[in-house]
Amino acid sequence: MTKKEKTFEESMSRLEEIVRELEQNDAPLEETIQMFEEGLKLVGDCDAKLKQYEKRINDILQKEGGDRDE
Repeated sequence: MTKKEKTFEESMSRLEEIVRELEQNDAPLEETIQMFEEGLKLVGDCDAKLKQYEKRINDILQKEGGDRDE
């Protein structure tokens, strides 16, 4: 069974949760490092999705003949 890819909103929500947990500084070091690694992966995933959305919006604007300022 393949793992379902998280939506942008799900990824952001989990990232916010990780930040809150890391700010509390209650977890053991190994768990803290694992959360940090997960957070970095989520940041990369969110960045990639935002770039896809930006490209999609630009494609729509070009298709509609609109040369809009960014």
